[in-house]
Amino acid sequence: MDQARVVAGKATPRGRFPHVRVAGDFVFVSGTSSRLPDNTFVGVETDEMGTANLDIRAQTRAVIENLRDLLADVGAGLSDIVQLTTYLVSMNDFGGYNEVYGRFFDESGPTRTTVAVHQLPHPHLLIEIQAMAHLPRAATAPTAASPEKEPS
Repeated sequence: MDQARVVAGKATPRGRFPHVRVAGDFVFVSGTSSRLPDNTFVGVETDEMGTANLDIRAQTRAVIENLRDLLADVGAGLSDIVQLTTYLVSMNDFGGYNEVYGRFFDESGPTRTTVAVHQLPHPHLLIEIQAMAHLPRAATAPTAASPEKEPS
């Protein structure tokens, strides 16, 4: 099953690329943020003067929940992620990001790389995550033409 898709109900990509691409039994998830379908962002509060308060914990939770939803669309879940890369605008946010990350994953979870970047596609974004997952066996069940081999 090789396919690329934009997932209904999620924020439309800001470019010509899919949310997810399935290649064999691997799923590649494009960089995902806390942006909502109405182009607002989780983790952003603006006061009466227009000053934005950005919350790394809320944004991290929203990003991971978006990853979960995108993976569910192709029959996978967070536990199927094998590798992810996190982009933070500031390493000063690492502690808050790491705290929330730890609520979803532990040492048995995916390998991880976290890097600081100069900026992301919108000034209200503090974090973006891209991931690679391996589809569970049920989603990649063998067909009659390619039977699964018995363990030796």
